[in-house]
Amino acid sequence: MPGTTPAPDRNTKKPKFVPPPKTCDAHCHIFGPAHKFPYDPKASYHPPDSGFEEICKLHDILGIERAVIVHASCHGADMRATLDGIARSNGRFRGTAIIDETYTTADFDRMHEGGIRGVRFNFVKHLGGRPDFGLFHKTVDRLKALGWHLILHLDANDIIEFEDMFRKLPVPMVIDHMARVSAKDGLEQKPFKVLLDFLRDEKVWVKICGSERVSSDGPPFHDAIPFAQALINVAPDRILWGTDWPHPNVGKHMPNDGDLVDLIPLTMPDAAIRQKVLVDNPARLYGF
Repeated sequence: MPGTTPAPDRNTKKPKFVPPPKTCDAHCHIFGPAHKFPYDPKASYHPPDSGFEEICKLHDILGIERAVIVHASCHGADMRATLDGIARSNGRFRGTAIIDETYTTADFDRMHEGGIRGVRFNFVKHLGGRPDFGLFHKTVDRLKALGWHLILHLDANDIIEFEDMFRKLPVPMVIDHMARVSAKDGLEQKPFKVLLDFLRDEKVWVKICGSERVSSDGPPFHDAIPFAQALINVAPDRILWGTDWPHPNVGKHMPNDGDLVDLIPLTMPDAAIRQKVLVDNPARLYGF
C-alpha cells in the first residue's frame, strides 16, 4: 500500500526578501485533489491534496509570478493534474512530465501544446529506484526531437554510478535538489565533486532547491548554503531555484516556504546573480 506524507506548513510566512519581478519557482508540485485527479495506486506514497488554488495562494504570499510544475510519482504517468494547472495559469506555469511505455508521438505533441518541456526520471531508491532503461533511452531520443530536456531525480551516489551514461546523453539535463547530497559529508565529498565537474558541461543544469533535504543541521538550513554557492560559482547561467512545495517525503523537518525564500539573499547576495537564477535562467529553459 502507498505510504502517506505530511502536509506542508500551510501557515506560509510573508518573507522579508522581495523576489524580483517574474521570479520563477522552478520546482513545485500540484497534488490532486484526489477526487478529481486520483493518485496512482502503484505509487510509493499518496500525499495530502495540495492543488492549484493552494499553490497560487502560496506564490501570492511569496511574491512569485511564474512556476514549473514538476509532475511527481504519486500521480504516475497520469498527467491530468499538472496539465490542468498549467492550463489555468494564464501562461504563468510550465511543467515536466512522467511517462510510461504507452505514450505516443501524439501524446508528446499534446503535452508540448499544454506547456510541458521535459520528462523526469526517478533514480531515488525509496521512491522506486531505477527506471526502465529501455524507456529511458527511447525517451531521450524523443526529447532531442522536441527540444525538451531531461530531469534527473537522484540520490547522491547515483551521480557516481551513472556518471558515464549521463555524460553521453545528447540532450540538456536538469539535476534536482543538488543531487540530494548530505551537508554533513562536506564540500569535498565525492558525489558533490562529481556534480560540480558534471555541471561544467554546457548541457547540465542544477536546481539549488531542497535545502531542507541537503541540510544535516535542520532549520534554518544554513549548512546547505555553501553547496548552492559552489554550484552557482561554476555555472550561474544554468542554475534554477524552487520551493519544492508541498515538500513530499521531506524527512524530519517540514520547512516554511517563507523561510526558504529568505534563504535566497543569503545564498545569492549579488542581485545580478539572483536575476539570473530566479528569472532569466528559467525563462530561457522553459520559454516564458
